[in-house]
Amino acid sequence: MPLLRLLLNVLWIVTGGVWMAALWLLAAILMVITIVGIPWARAASNIAIYALLPFGHEAVNRGDYIGQKDVGTGPLGTLGNLIWLLLAGWWLALAHLIIALGLAITIIGLPFAWAHLKLAGLALWPIGKMIVPIGDRQLVRRPISGWQAAVLFKEKTLGKVKINLPRLR
Repeated sequence: MPLLRLLLNVLWIVTGGVWMAALWLLAAILMVITIVGIPWARAASNIAIYALLPFGHEAVNRGDYIGQKDVGTGPLGTLGNLIWLLLAGWWLALAHLIIALGLAITIIGLPFAWAHLKLAGLALWPIGKMIVPIGDRQLVRRPISGWQAAVLFKEKTLGKVKINLPRLR
């Protein structure tokens, strides 16, 4: 982890990040107790880890990242998000929003306020999201074909790979 991300994550923990991570963990525990809420508990526990150390990671749509839809990114995921919103999402988002407003008053708190606002949005609609390192975002930002993904993977793992494609005249 680069030094700046480490410093921001340590300051994040000191300025209230540990409490928000604890709230996410509490939401996960409450969901597990109900047995029916286990799918939401998994999402909440992943986000609890993200809420503890948010700098250097981002939440992305799982369908866009993987390149295929699944249960959490389809209509059942939307239904799950609506249930989550009613049961736990609104109060987690409200807590993030209140802390973000408090931190935004100070200049030094602006990056932390922005992180809380991102987490507030995630608190409202978490099903179908994935937490990935920021370095992987070029795979997320634009749709790519299968051979482009293979080239990007080779570039990341083996270094630059030159592919000679025939030119059309």
